[in-house]
Amino acid sequence: MKQKRIRDYGIKIGEYPTGPLNKISDVPGVLVGHATLDDERHKTGLSIILPGPENPFLSKPVAAAYVLNGFGKSLGLMQIQELGVLETPIALTNTLNVGLVHDALVGYMIEQCQRDGIRLTSVNPVVCECNDATLNDIQKRDLGSAQLMAAIQDAQADFAEGDVGCGKGMVCHSLKGGVGSASRQVEIDGHTYTIGVLVQSNHGSLKDLIIAGKPAGRIIDAALNCSAPDKGSIISVMATDIPLSSRQIGRVIRRASVGLARLGSFIGHGSGEVMLGFTTANRVPHAPEKGVMDFRAVSENRIDSLFRAMAEAEEEAVLNSMVTARTVTGYDGTVKRSLNEFMDAILAWRE
Repeated sequence: MKQKRIRDYGIKIGEYPTGPLNKISDVPGVLVGHATLDDERHKTGLSIILPGPENPFLSKPVAAAYVLNGFGKSLGLMQIQELGVLETPIALTNTLNVGLVHDALVGYMIEQCQRDGIRLTSVNPVVCECNDATLNDIQKRDLGSAQLMAAIQDAQADFAEGDVGCGKGMVCHSLKGGVGSASRQVEIDGHTYTIGVLVQSNHGSLKDLIIAGKPAGRIIDAALNCSAPDKGSIISVMATDIPLSSRQIGRVIRRASVGLARLGSFIGHGSGEVMLGFTTANRVPHAPEKGVMDFRAVSENRIDSLFRAMAEAEEEAVLNSMVTARTVTGYDGTVKRSLNEFMDAILAWRE
């Protein structure tokens, strides 16, 4: 069944057009897959972002990472910040499974490089996390190689959103959070490019939530009285086919904070805001034949359109993560309601 996303409620975010799917996978070659554990004790999973059909270790996408508030346990960001390239798919999971997924991703990359005739002796797996302990019995660390391979095998362009994969146990603005995505198209020199965003949303306080300028959180909280302090996290991943340098990617992904602020987040002390991105247009070979490599990069005086596109896609991706997520009852009976249950009241609100 087709998932109902925020635009299906008549809410349009921003001014730039979307890609065909309005997902990160509108960037050609990018795929997303999930593995979900959903039973009495487990409300968790992992998700994988494949940056293209190539082995990313042999053909490394230019990348950047930025930590706005560092309450988090992600792995692999330091080398991205230093070298400006991505070497593996990007895995998203829960806090206590980061090490197990990291180990699984190492094993996967060893196999991929053996297939390509390369002996892998060092690799920088990227694993990011949010804490799903509100709904998931997080000490049951049952995510590893089997789930990683299941997510990779599930990878597709028209992937599911909401309470799937790494989003199963997420809580956003005191409602059900999860996986969400959106994309924007920008035109440069007569060519149409795409910026795509995927989020793992687990942040924000209900009372602060704003949707299309309406005080959605206050409307909902009047009925639920469930607003809690902002002490979660959000992982924001950007993919693009725009030729950018690592420094430029860093500038663009920082504008995810604009999308979060538009939704009412003030990025609290206990929240981890981690942003990373890559371009499929510039790649660094593992063993370059030339001492000097050629790269293309967008002109800085045209970069404002990318900033706006990033902010718009981030805002919409978070809303998609919430409205596609179903109401979930956690392992201890805690219930987190879906935003879609309250959309009629929000749309009907008049000041």
